[in-house]
Amino acid sequence: MSIICILFAVFLAIYYAVFIQWDWYKPNYSEVKMKTIGMLGGMSWESTAQYYRLINQAVNHRLKGLHSASLILRSVDFENIAFLQQKGDWKEAGKILSEEAINLEKAGADFLLICTNTMHKVAPEITASISVPVLHIADTTAEVLQQENISRVGLLGTAFTMEQSFYTSRLTNKFGIEVITPNADDRAVVHNIIYKELCKGKIKDESRKKYLNIISALAADGCQGVILGCTEISLLVKQIDTDVPLFDTTELHALAAVNSALS
Repeated sequence: MSIICILFAVFLAIYYAVFIQWDWYKPNYSEVKMKTIGMLGGMSWESTAQYYRLINQAVNHRLKGLHSASLILRSVDFENIAFLQQKGDWKEAGKILSEEAINLEKAGADFLLICTNTMHKVAPEITASISVPVLHIADTTAEVLQQENISRVGLLGTAFTMEQSFYTSRLTNKFGIEVITPNADDRAVVHNIIYKELCKGKIKDESRKKYLNIISALAADGCQGVILGCTEISLLVKQIDTDVPLFDTTELHALAAVNSALS
């Protein structure tokens, strides 16, 4: 009986030392005021996964412990959106995404991210459909460009982003930044690699070399840096690959969302 009592006492001592005295097991509970991020994603899911990782990593870096982001994700079927893009039916695409934005607001999102550069073409329609703010990807990028004193920048993205005015004119008219795009042949290369490879998770060295050559050509044309203006491009090209300053819109957008959520 005495042995049992001794063993029980030893067990209690160990339990107290490990689970009561030591702090490593205890969550660092605190009343952190964090806004809920609404993510309108899936375009493609490859880049949306990067958003999710970057946002949560940044929140944890800021708050430490086991903290992660408060967010709501609606991931759409990109096949349907890509079909409407190719068809030029932006009105229908905008309607679909606006409905999803409304659902995100109803679910409790305090502000929204459209997790794609190209579909910011319908950002005005989405913004008009909800009462919470939309954090525009071009604005978050331009603010960093201004901080870096960049006045002439190259832009890589889908053909829609490079060739239509919804993106470039916002950078120029709102922020005074001159935007240079590749020549027609290079734009086709950039666009095709995005849709045929990157959106499908295919990362090829040959394609990276093509992108780096295009980036070098933009730098030779006087660009002080290059915007990776499609959220998949950073899967292929990273700053370590070139001396030309790169501005990864996925990362910049995600970090801006964290700043907004914790402000």
